[in-house]
Amino acid sequence: MTQKNIVVPKTARYFVLGEPSEKTEQIWFVCHGYGELAQYFIKKFEVLKNEKTLIVAPEALNRFYRQGLSGKVGATWMTKEERESEISDYTNYLNLVYSEVLSAFKNKKVTINILGFSQGTATVCRWLANKKAHTDNLILWAGFFPHDLDYETNRELLDLLNTTIVMGEQDEFYSKEMVEGQLKLPIEKGIKCRLHYFKGKHEIHAETLLELAKQF
Repeated sequence: MTQKNIVVPKTARYFVLGEPSEKTEQIWFVCHGYGELAQYFIKKFEVLKNEKTLIVAPEALNRFYRQGLSGKVGATWMTKEERESEISDYTNYLNLVYSEVLSAFKNKKVTINILGFSQGTATVCRWLANKKAHTDNLILWAGFFPHDLDYETNRELLDLLNTTIVMGEQDEFYSKEMVEGQLKLPIEKGIKCRLHYFKGKHEIHAETLLELAKQF
């Protein structure tokens, strides 16, 4: 048996809060976690909505029924099957979303913030490693740099990023000991990043989000 791959056109979607205008000063690209849909995930960022802020939520290309064969639907950025192809596909997709959104600001300087939540943290890191998208601030929320990130190849990129890692003190997936373990390698590699804890679980916390936004 021989495996053959073919690249096909696919209809993908993303959601936006706000309208691009001369008043826009910040753009947030926010990537959801495993089993979520962008149309619901983006609502968690409504606290940031104002005439100066545009929020963009891409949706992972792979959808599935979260339980059984019907009911609620979620999406995932990738699985272990055809791993490299899936990474390539979602990177190309995110680059297209980024280019389309930024096309409205060709003659205007805007601050770009990229946030990944849970599974979305590895997604945004691999996307930025593709080096076709730029961000002023990187927020890894309830997740970390992916284990396969080449720190040496991406040294220049990582040195330029203003990276914040946000974790809930009651996160059901990460204890504080696990967080320290995950940060050990980046710290050893000299990667600068801030660690911010909030009182909460594996979730987007509105007050913390507003607090971070004031710093950008």
